[in-house]
Amino acid sequence: MTNLSLQKRLAASVLGIGESRIKIDINRIDEVSGNVTREGIKKLIKDGVIRVEYKKGNSRGRWRERHRKRKSGHRRGSGKRKGAADARIDSRRLWINTVRKLRRYLKWLRDHEVIDAKVYRRAYRLAKGGAFKSLSDLKRYLRDVGISGIV
Repeated sequence: MTNLSLQKRLAASVLGIGESRIKIDINRIDEVSGNVTREGIKKLIKDGVIRVEYKKGNSRGRWRERHRKRKSGHRRGSGKRKGAADARIDSRRLWINTVRKLRRYLKWLRDHEVIDAKVYRRAYRLAKGGAFKSLSDLKRYLRDVGISGIV
């Protein structure tokens, strides 16, 4: 087998790619071995004796499928989660959002005269103290107190 490393190196230099991507036609090796100039290599490239192999890349098909699933909520269960709960959503931020939601709802009830100022003030203080885990918890409390018309 003839050593064609010089020709490969020249072809790679001419084409501006890596040597591993250069492929030489095995039926016309004698033509290639005789050429040691850049001009000769350029002619062989033009004739199709020396060709370039395509770059290999990673397929994104599997990624796209997973991404589509995750967007619709799949593949996000407890088995996929790593780290503490705080790593995914900050507990302080969660608390702020919950309290803001409760206060917004209480104000709406007060402004629409579903509850009076006294009930509003008491529920507001309880919300601040962390008595309600969620909005549904607050609604449950208001129903137990005897307030009707809770939305």
